[in-house]
Amino acid sequence: MTNLYTRLAERFPTGDTVFAHLTDGSVVRYADVEARSARFANVLRDLGVQTGDRVAVQAEKSIDMLMAYLGCLRAGAVFLPLNTAYTAGELDYFMRDAEPALFLCDPKALAAVAPLAAAAGVPRVETLGAQGEGSLSKLADAAPSSFENVARDDDDLAAILYTSGTTGRSKGAMLSHDNLASNAFMLKDFWRFTADDILLHALPIFHTHGLFVATNIVLAAGASMIFLPRFDAAEMLRQLPRATTMMGVPTFYIRLLDEPAFTRDLVQHMRLFVSGSAPLSADIHREFRARTGHAILERYGMTETNMNTSNPYDGDRIAGTVGQPLPGVSIRIADPESGRELPQGEVGVIEIAGPNVFKGYWRMPEKTAAEVRDGWFISGDLGFIDPQGYVSIVGRAKDLIISGGYNVYPAEVETAIDELPEVHESAVIGVPHRDLGEGVVAVIVPREPGFADADAIQAGLADKLARFKQPKAILFVDALPKNAMGKVQKAALREVHKGLLG
Repeated sequence: MTNLYTRLAERFPTGDTVFAHLTDGSVVRYADVEARSARFANVLRDLGVQTGDRVAVQAEKSIDMLMAYLGCLRAGAVFLPLNTAYTAGELDYFMRDAEPALFLCDPKALAAVAPLAAAAGVPRVETLGAQGEGSLSKLADAAPSSFENVARDDDDLAAILYTSGTTGRSKGAMLSHDNLASNAFMLKDFWRFTADDILLHALPIFHTHGLFVATNIVLAAGASMIFLPRFDAAEMLRQLPRATTMMGVPTFYIRLLDEPAFTRDLVQHMRLFVSGSAPLSADIHREFRARTGHAILERYGMTETNMNTSNPYDGDRIAGTVGQPLPGVSIRIADPESGRELPQGEVGVIEIAGPNVFKGYWRMPEKTAAEVRDGWFISGDLGFIDPQGYVSIVGRAKDLIISGGYNVYPAEVETAIDELPEVHESAVIGVPHRDLGEGVVAVIVPREPGFADADAIQAGLADKLARFKQPKAILFVDALPKNAMGKVQKAALREVHKGLLG
């Protein structure tokens, strides 16, 4: 086929159609997208970035960061966004592993980043600020506003996204132009996006959800978005009346439900709420529907595959499931040890095949071979498929608890706990136990601050869970440790509480 940007730009509306509404009241029109991304593509070429070179970015969310992403696509470079929370030690690893031709950082971070880049052999560092400041933006201001897009094949790399690296070294997932294009255009149709939509965008753009799902779908539909620098409940409430759609992580919806001003009247005009990047509890799904009249559409995706499944646009959006395989995507459940496909309803590892599946891990052929088998990506997520074809995720394979020889799936226990009226949210982990091997521990954020009645929680679970699934200990905390996308950091919880049961 062709360059992802070229495919998106073929759908751009003509005239003065707005692409993005910014918080200062200004707008970016589609004509500006074409001109500004061309300026960045020209600057990349002037700075020596060649076709296939990596451009690494660790900077605050900004419209110019999006234009730099599009400029990379146009120039045939590989965009490599990095979480703004990564430390100097992590940046050193990414620089040495990816060998970017250019590293972009926040102007305030230049003094810390420049020596790291020099030591890692990165030839060039420029800055990119949230308000349009920074050396790269200044160079773009003076660059030509037209650019002939570099031709790319379907399998040529468009981006590398590093996984979180909770076990071992972070892995760079290689995503092609066709990986991203196939997913964007399919989701545009599946979720019924049109040029009339206005997406409320408060997600970070160093991640699949905010960059490739939200932004690429808007571009593919010729739609508009309200581009917020971050999630802020008050600002979300102020902007929701202008939007037709919203994408968020569960934490967004939990915090909105805490706001008395978040009412049915405020969102009655909305067309669609989408949730992903972390599990949405059935309790929050039901509470949101009761408050607003809207059923959140939950979907399932990964860094390596973009989006895999979705609850339907029309039809039942079933709480606790991530829906059915998306068009063109195949899902099967396999035995984690043998790889044998399991019968419907049995729990096993989720495997994925389709045009959305990545090209492998950057410079890790052994890891790629271990996690891609006969064209199927082995996700590491445990789940099952019900008779209606809906996929339910019960946890990560590495989070599976084996207690006294029995398998305990944390998601099942968390669902039961979250349904209790005293509970706001929970995380279930396994910690070492002398007799059982692992014991189940529940870490709970109570609905009412100060609540700490473990006996009441145990009583509420007595008739819901088999005894071996019930927590051996219950801890109450003010908040669960989460990453930028709202995923609970269970490895951190296990480390903190590893001595709890002796």
